[in-house]
Amino acid sequence: MRSLLAHPGYTATNLQLSAPIGWLRVVFGRIGNPLLAQTPERGALPQLYAATDPHVEGGQFIGPDGMAELRGGPTRVPLSPAAADTETGRRLWEVSERLTDLRFTFPTPV
Repeated sequence: MRSLLAHPGYTATNLQLSAPIGWLRVVFGRIGNPLLAQTPERGALPQLYAATDPHVEGGQFIGPDGMAELRGGPTRVPLSPAAADTETGRRLWEVSERLTDLRFTFPTPV
């Protein structure tokens, strides 16, 4: 079993038109989508790559290979230091278990 992260980059979906309010909706949706965004089909490629490529390893982060990871083909991209912080991950796990009322136990590695 592997645990992976993947993101679609800046993909032209209805999120930019429904989530931001006011002038942000205009900037990101009406202007940004046509100029900067990639199609939803291209935006799905990092997720598909992460799920199907046999060479991808657990813990890797897959995103677009273009400038600022906005668009492009799928590739391994770096995690931000905050995303790789062990203490933050531990706290997130504890809060998630508490809020969902689910507990998970994992075998101790040998």
